[in-house]
Amino acid sequence: MTEMVYGSLPVQRGEPVLPKWWRTLDKWTLVAILLLFGVGILLGMAASPPLAAKNGFSAFHYVQKQVIFGGMALMAMLITSMMSPTLVRRLAVIGFIITFIALLGLPFFGTDFGKGAVRWYSLGFASLQPSEFLKPGFVVVAAWMMAANEEINGPPGRLWSFMLMVTIVIVLALQPDFGQACLILFGWAVMYFISGAPMLLIVGIIVSIYPAARFAYNNSEHFARRIDGFLDRSIDPTTQLGYATNAIREGGLYGVGVGEGQVKWSLPDAHTDFIIAVAAEEYGLLLVLAIILLYATIVVRSFFRLMRERDPFTRLAGTGLAAMFGVQAFVNMGVAVRLLPAKGMTLPFVSYGGSSLIAGGIAVGMLLAFTRTRPQGEIGDILRGRVR
Repeated sequence: MTEMVYGSLPVQRGEPVLPKWWRTLDKWTLVAILLLFGVGILLGMAASPPLAAKNGFSAFHYVQKQVIFGGMALMAMLITSMMSPTLVRRLAVIGFIITFIALLGLPFFGTDFGKGAVRWYSLGFASLQPSEFLKPGFVVVAAWMMAANEEINGPPGRLWSFMLMVTIVIVLALQPDFGQACLILFGWAVMYFISGAPMLLIVGIIVSIYPAARFAYNNSEHFARRIDGFLDRSIDPTTQLGYATNAIREGGLYGVGVGEGQVKWSLPDAHTDFIIAVAAEEYGLLLVLAIILLYATIVVRSFFRLMRERDPFTRLAGTGLAAMFGVQAFVNMGVAVRLLPAKGMTLPFVSYGGSSLIAGGIAVGMLLAFTRTRPQGEIGDILRGRVR
């Protein structure tokens, strides 16, 4: 359709894949991702030894596993980033169907590992969380539907994407996994807004959040307990939030020193959901600000590159992936400083976890593929009629 409207685009033929990939890639985003992975290994070495000792493993058992999972994630990221948007879309559709079926099977074959929510499949040597892999697939499928809606005589893609989003949110809420459900809702809302949704509908969706949250509060002890803990003015120092808050306070600007932190001995999730507390305690506010800067670099640079993208599908899918990536990092850090109620959400590429690392690698690989430079005019030139 794009070629029919704007004419065919010049393509360099015969260029090898790797040189073309390197020339068109956003290298600053790639560097930021690699640095986040390095920070994750560094913090894993600080946070995971107490858990390893408790479970009878060697001190860096979990660090070694994170390196293995991280290597798989980086490999998935590099391979995915070399694909064309069309190939990414086709594979994402297949992956989405598989992970959605796996999500539906959790009540029958899943486990909660004693955390009160059935979110994982136990594989013996590791665990698998389908919702982590579902997120990038959903973003691409929803973007495809919304883009098809803009075609002449196209299907009602926005309505289809809305129905799909509602189905997934309900399934996740029943686990219960309200954090991932909110993330799916947010990613869809961003893409829907970018695709030209009427403001009245956006306002209606925002207003409907309150009765939905009230219903969840009244019918889910898991949800109510987390909201009550968040709204309580006093912080129990023996809870995870109490330990994390104290660790951040103790860290100050420069931290207490490498290996000198104490929160990792008290927090059962120090290497996953509350790893930013370990960073703040041992390395101080400076490292936390550096981590925030890395996430901001990935999100902002992706948005700027996507602003120049002609293809509606690529623009929507990339925007959804970047927004979801940034918000997940914000939610994880917001929980640690008590800006948000506890969500059970990992810090992308920093927290320990095989599913989150590999799924994150696939997601940012898709984002790198969508933000690669392509032979097209600026979108501003198109609007001004400068592209022939």
